[in-house]
Parts: sequence; structure tokens; C-alpha cells
Amino acid sequence: MSKIAVVGTGYVGLTTGACFAQLGHEVICADIDVEKVDRLNRGEMPIFEPGLDRVVQEGRASGRLSFVLGAATAASQCEFIYLCVPTPQGDDGSADLSYIEAAAREIGPVLQADAVVINKSTVPVGSTKVVERALGRPDVSVVSNPEFLREGAALDDFLHPDRVVIGADNQSAAVRVASLYVGVPAPLMVTDPASAETIKYACNAFLATKLSFVNAVAAICEAVGADVNDVILGMGYDKRIGHEFLRPGPGWGGSCFPKDTLALIAIAESHGYDFHLLRGVVEVNTEQFGRVANKVLKAAAGPKGEVAGRTVAVWGLTFKARTDDLRESPALQIIDRLLAAGVKVRAYDPAISRSLPGIEVCADAYSACEGADALAVLTEWDEFKWVDLDRVHGVMASPRVVDGRNHLDRASLVRRGFTYEGIGRS
Repeated sequence: MSKIAVVGTGYVGLTTGACFAQLGHEVICADIDVEKVDRLNRGEMPIFEPGLDRVVQEGRASGRLSFVLGAATAASQCEFIYLCVPTPQGDDGSADLSYIEAAAREIGPVLQADAVVINKSTVPVGSTKVVERALGRPDVSVVSNPEFLREGAALDDFLHPDRVVIGADNQSAAVRVASLYVGVPAPLMVTDPASAETIKYACNAFLATKLSFVNAVAAICEAVGADVNDVILGMGYDKRIGHEFLRPGPGWGGSCFPKDTLALIAIAESHGYDFHLLRGVVEVNTEQFGRVANKVLKAAAGPKGEVAGRTVAVWGLTFKARTDDLRESPALQIIDRLLAAGVKVRAYDPAISRSLPGIEVCADAYSACEGADALAVLTEWDEFKWVDLDRVHGVMASPRVVDGRNHLDRASLVRRGFTYEGIGRS
């Protein structure tokens, strides 16, 4: 077993550290946030991810997982150092590497000879060289080991991944990093750093493309009177296409897809290629926010078509179910458009209790619907399938539903007197 430092205890860093500890390694997680480190040492979780609290607690109890303040403190004690710091989107869409460079400069002077520094953050092509320069340590290897974690399923994605990708110019360093994953049942791919870094961006861009494509198909289905659910079922049986990510919705968002698609466009542009196909994917997604918002406004409109002052109930605020992440949430994009039209928004999300600008956040699904002129379902939480629809009908001013995820049972709603509109369904 090895000694691993993880710099950054955000979503990726905390999952990485906890899972490596579960695999039997000794892991020291570092952060610059004093309050976060104190909370983690008290066993308190700073993020919501199903099962992660249990794995962190097991790691702490076994003595294999600890939390310290400062990257240098952790890095000086370890053979492997994972960089899991933010790479936020810059004004031009490119990834901001200032955090990763700062972390590398901090740990450079304290690293052991022959240590391996691993980029886990999503970084542009060529970032291993950036880290090498910032470290200033020719006796240290830098390796790319991109993450493929889905929020809400991160533990399974780490411990049972589709593949483990390692990019390194030094094959000895690649083999050493590969040894950390002994016991993980997955194909192991070793390539050069540029290819490893491109794989991560290309995967997210392709998945975003599938989502934008199916939302465009849903628009066609509405126009011609087809049912998108049947269309995508038929498409998905084709082994070349598959069923994954062929589900229409309010648009895609989250911490990865928006940032990574724009970053890949910027990477291509900086190397002389206009990735107009991916630009179209982003444009279709933005259009989808507007399409769904217009559906909700139409459903909530008064007898003369007025929308200002009308009330819309919203179920779901996070960008997907099983997370408390609001970053680039399609629900918030749509709500912004509703608020701009003068609509009052009452919302409920199982993972969100704090107040949000312009939104009345309610304690449960029923209170959100009280007096509402329409209900919009914008996140696919399972509990929304099991609400008492008769009770919802009774508290709404007008029983109209816009199901932005095709998540509810249309027949049950219509049978109870609701007006129902989904995505891509006649």
C-alpha cells in the first residue's frame, strides 16, 4: 500500500481520497479552508454525495484517512500527490490554471525525490508541462489521471469505473500510478499526457452532444406529433447508439459539461480549429432553456395571456437528482427566465433548504404548489413520483403541469384532471 496526498477536498478530491483509503492506501487530504478541514476532522461532510459520508468515516476510523491544512504539509509526507483543485472557466471559456499552478509551486520545494504528482483536475492539453514548470523539480514525475465521476454515483464510478486512464511520458511513473488501482476491476489505459487530457474533454463533449441531440429530436417530435419516448427507445436498441444519455430534459448543466465543452472549444480555437459542431451543441442547450421556460409561461398564463404576477411551483433546483449541486443548473436557468417575465416562483428540492435570490424555497412539494398557476418539474428526484397527486390538485390554483424531465406518470395526472405537457410528447 502507498502513501497518497490529495490536494483539495472538493467533490473530486474528497471522493478520490476516501476511495483510495478504502482500497487500503494511507491518504492525507489537504485544503486551504480552515473551516472545511476542521469540519472533516469532526466527521462532518461539506458536500452531499450518497454513501461518501460512510466511506470517509470508515477511512478516519481505520487511521488511513486524515485531513490537514495546507498542501505542503500533506505532500512532504507522501510518494504520490494528487492535484484536485478547481480549474474554473475563464472569460474566454478556457480553463483557469492559476489554482493548480499555485498548488504546484507550494509543494515543489517539499517533495520527496522520485515523487509522482498527478493531475486529477480537468485540465487543458499540455497541463502536465505547466505543472512541471511550476514544481521546478526535474527529479519528480508529472502524470495525468483524469476523473470520470458522476455526481450522485461517484463512489461506484471510482471503485467500479468503465476505465482508468493514465497519461505519462515516463512509463515507470505510469506503472507506479497504475499500481494504486490494484483491486479496481476496470480496463487500464496508459497513453501520453496530451491524449489522456483530451479523452476527458472529448467524453464530456460527446455526452453533452447526445443530450442536445435528443432535446432537438424532442422538438421535432412535438412538431410532427411523435412520442419522443418511443423514438429514443427505438434508437437505443441500436448497439451503435445505446440508451444512455438519450433522455430529453430541460437542458444540461452541472460543474462539468458547461465548463468542459467551452474549454474544448477554446482549446480547439487556440490550435487553429473552429469546433463549430460543439458550438452548435452549446447553442441547442441554451435554446432548450428558453423552450422549456416558454412552455411554463404558457401553462401559467392568465385568461388574457398575462404572466406577470402569476405563480409557478417548481419541483427540483439542483442540476440533477442525488446531489446538492446548483452549479449551472438548468432549473435555475429556466427560473431566471420566469422571474424576468414577472412570475413568482415557489420551489422545493429535497437537497436545498437555503434561500435563493428571487425564489421562495419551500419545505415540501405540497407547500410549493399552494396557489400555483402551474407546476414545473425540473429535476428528476424519485420522491416526486410518489407524491399524493390528489393533494397537489387540491392546493393548486390551476392544475397544469409542465414535466421538464418526463418524470411523472402522464396517465395518472390526466386521470386526476391535470393538464400535462412533457418534452417531445404530443
